[in-house]
Amino acid sequence: MEITSVVERVRHIAAVRGGQSVDVVAVESALVAARELAAWTEAQHAGLVTQLSTLVSFPEATIASAAKTTLAGAAKSKERSDTLVETPRLAGALADGVVTSGHIDAVTRGARQLPDADRATFFERMDSLIDVAQAANVDQYAKRVALEVRRIRRDDGLDRLERQRRDTRLSSWVDAEGMWNLRGRFDPVTGVKLASKLDTAVETLFSAAVPEGCPTDPIEKQRFLQAHALLTLVDGAGSGRPGRAEFVVVIDADADCSSVPLVEWPIPVEIPERVLVELAGEADVCAVVVRNGVVLHAPGVLDLGRTTRLANRAQRRALRGLYRGCAIPGCSVAFDRCELHHVIWWRHGGRTDLDNLVPICTKHHAKIHHDGWIIELGHNRELTLRLPDGSVRATGPPGRRAA
Repeated sequence: MEITSVVERVRHIAAVRGGQSVDVVAVESALVAARELAAWTEAQHAGLVTQLSTLVSFPEATIASAAKTTLAGAAKSKERSDTLVETPRLAGALADGVVTSGHIDAVTRGARQLPDADRATFFERMDSLIDVAQAANVDQYAKRVALEVRRIRRDDGLDRLERQRRDTRLSSWVDAEGMWNLRGRFDPVTGVKLASKLDTAVETLFSAAVPEGCPTDPIEKQRFLQAHALLTLVDGAGSGRPGRAEFVVVIDADADCSSVPLVEWPIPVEIPERVLVELAGEADVCAVVVRNGVVLHAPGVLDLGRTTRLANRAQRRALRGLYRGCAIPGCSVAFDRCELHHVIWWRHGGRTDLDNLVPICTKHHAKIHHDGWIIELGHNRELTLRLPDGSVRATGPPGRRAA
C-alpha cells in the first residue's frame, strides 16, 4: 500500500468519525479502511523488528521498551516478523491490507507444531495459498493452516500413534480467581489408560458417598468427582511419602517483623498463613531466610562442588526464595519453568554451589550457551548481562514480595 493510499484511508475514517449524519454503509467502509490501516501498520512494525534483529542481540527488550509492551508481547512480535520473512507473499498481502496479523499468527502457530526440517515446506505451501488467505477470515484460514500441518505430517512417513505420542503435552496456569488449572493432551492409548484409572477411582471412592460440596448438576458432579479421584491417584503415586506437599516459607530478614512470611507451594499461587498452620501436619514446611539477594538460611546441602553437575532439590528451594522466575531482565517465565544455569560453566570448572547457580528459562539458557550472551553475578546477586552487540543490561539484587 502506497503512502497516498494510507493517507486516503486516514482521511476517510476521519470524515466518517466527524460526520454529523452517517449511514451503515459509510461506517462499514470506514471499518474496512481501519482494518487495512491496522494491517499496514503491523507490516511496518514487523519490518522494523526484522531490521532491529540485525542490529541488536536482544531485540525483544528494545521492542518491549519502544512499544510499551511485555517481553512476552515482544517475543510474539519477533515470531510474527520471522514468519513474514519466510512468507514474502503473505508479507506483501499484509502490507496491502488484504490479510490481517491474525492470519500471520495462524501460520506462526502452525509452524510451531512441526519439526524444523518440515517448516520450510510448510512456509512454502502457506505462501502459495495467498488467495485462500485473502478470501478467508482468520478462523477459516486457521482451519486451512491446520489441514496443511496434518498433510505434512502424513507426508513424513511417521506412524500416526508415534506422532500423537510426540504431541503429548501437559500445561498448567493460574486463573483470575486464583485457581490452579491443568490441561493435557495425550495419545489415544495413554488417554484410555488415564480415563480407565479415573473412572475406576471414581467408582471405588465415591460409590457410597461423595465429598462435601459436590455439585448436583450431573455434568459438574462428574467433573468434581474426577478431580478428586485424580488427587487420590496422585497421593498414592510413587514411593516414600506419597502426595505430601511442601510449603516454602520465605522470610525476608530486612522486612518488618510484624509482616507475615510469604508461603508458597511449588506452583505460583498464594497460600494464607492460616492454611499453613492447619495443614502443617500434612506437609513439609521449609523456611528460606533471605536478605538483599542473599540466602542466609535454607535446609539441605547447598554447595555440591564438583561432585555433580545437576542442582539438587535444596538448591532449587533456596533459589525459589529469591526469584519469581527467570533472572534475565524483563523475562516473565515462572521459576518452575526455568533451568539452573552455572554462571561459571560446568565445563569451564564451575561448581554446583548456590552462589554459582541462577534460574534461566530455556530460551535464554540457549542464548547464553550458543549465542554469546554472558551473565555475571555480583556479591548480592546483582546480574549483569553482556550481549554480543556490546550492549549491557543490569539488575539489582533479586527481590520477592514478602507478604
